[in-house]
Amino acid sequence: MTQKTNLRIALVTGASSGFGRAICTRLIADGYVVIAAARRIDRLQQLQDELGSNLYPLELDVRDLDSVARIKEIIPEHLSDIDLLINNAGLALGIDPAQKASLNDWLTMIETNVIGLTCMTHAILPGMVKKQSGHIINIGSIAGKYPYPGGNVYGATKAYVAQFSLNLRADLAGTCVRVSDVQPGLCGGTEFSAVRFHGDSEKANALYANVEPILPADIAETVAWVAALPKHVNINTIELMPTAQSFSALQITRNIK
Repeated sequence: MTQKTNLRIALVTGASSGFGRAICTRLIADGYVVIAAARRIDRLQQLQDELGSNLYPLELDVRDLDSVARIKEIIPEHLSDIDLLINNAGLALGIDPAQKASLNDWLTMIETNVIGLTCMTHAILPGMVKKQSGHIINIGSIAGKYPYPGGNVYGATKAYVAQFSLNLRADLAGTCVRVSDVQPGLCGGTEFSAVRFHGDSEKANALYANVEPILPADIAETVAWVAALPKHVNINTIELMPTAQSFSALQITRNIK
């Protein structure tokens, strides 16, 4: 067995599809051993078949706080010394205005995007501080910065990710542990929009009509670049959009009689 000290170990949540899958693929190409965590173990096993033994599939729902708290016990001992944590698990549900939105959708987004990410960080961070080395990369969103109709709780959860990342940086000064927040704009090639529209493929596909969006490989490339920088360099926040997306004027509703 390879000596523990020779391994660079990454833990990626939400690894069964989309960004997470692409990040796992890229990190393994960069020489990491990757713990790929997600709810759908069958997809993780398929990914292991594709990428080889340097990918360790781990069935995990970040909303299961007991399992997250015991993550160091669940992971094999020789893989428990995490160097890189990618908090990727997250989702958006619904696009209705706040007054019509589903409370269950709101709570699911909070449980996953906020509580799950927070508890995963809490479980892994002490080990990084102890060894004075490590990097946490949170996958946020431009939705945490730029409001839009229907973004209500999803945008709020990503605003939490942005501020939590910065506050971690403040707490971790002097520990050599790095924290970064990657904030994508419009992204295609994932299940994100299909999940958001509760399986309505027509609505999901309409978002990408005649647009070349960011793809999972672009996010994986960004994560790999942020992680590969020298240890004295910390990327606090990185925001990226497809060229087709930009900023628009604030929406104004006019009462015309």
